[in-house]
Amino acid sequence: MCQTIRQLTPLLLVFLLSACAATHKASSTDNITHIYLAADSTVADHTLNEDYWTNRHPVTGWGQKFQPFVSEKNLDALRHLIKTGHTDVINKAKGGRSTRTFFEEGRWDEIYRALQPDDLVLIQFGHNDAALEKHERYVNLTGYKQYLRLFIQQTREKKALPILLTPVNRNYPWENGQLGNSHGEYPAAMKEVAQEMDVLLIDLGQLSRDFFTEKGRDFVSQTYFMNLSKGAFPAYPNGLNDNTHFQPKGAEEIARLVYEGMKSLPAHH
Repeated sequence: MCQTIRQLTPLLLVFLLSACAATHKASSTDNITHIYLAADSTVADHTLNEDYWTNRHPVTGWGQKFQPFVSEKNLDALRHLIKTGHTDVINKAKGGRSTRTFFEEGRWDEIYRALQPDDLVLIQFGHNDAALEKHERYVNLTGYKQYLRLFIQQTREKKALPILLTPVNRNYPWENGQLGNSHGEYPAAMKEVAQEMDVLLIDLGQLSRDFFTEKGRDFVSQTYFMNLSKGAFPAYPNGLNDNTHFQPKGAEEIARLVYEGMKSLPAHH
């Protein structure tokens, strides 16, 4: 009998250690809220491109700068959205994608399959949906709204929280010192879906317009957007005029606006 007990003790110890490890792993996972970003190049992590340092730097999506804003020290201001003590920003944004192509390429499915209860999905599209001259990307307003509804519905199926973001504004059109809407009717269409489906929405288009207007056209053009002088960066020996994509400082400011927008959202149930 004693021999039997001595033989079982190591097995019991292994079992207990395994159970402890499994419990620790589960509790660690349970204490993390994943924040998925479904969007386009204004959000994407451009460093994932192999030619980033030679052909793309310093272009930066605001998703690259977002994690510090939702770090542990800032979560008290987001308790109405995030119940855990930690977050993990998972940037699934990809350049050139509209709602339709993001879905058709399986990028949305990657998010859907990974979603856990109480995760967040931040959804920002419109830049490429509105590109009428680029048929491979273009989505009309009806289709745009349908894909947004699908993303919302499937996020809720997983008991996760969808948050819509109207597309961040481009650095045009300017008139009399004021920056106007660069995305036509798409922001309004997103707002209609948000109201229809009772979805949280951050009006990032308006927030960015107000912020850029306050800073002024010249400062915004030179500091935030990819307007580069000749020879300033190896990737652009002839310079660049790009009023859609961001330099690091611009991406950081937009990430801050998103965080501030999240702070202002009502509590979800």
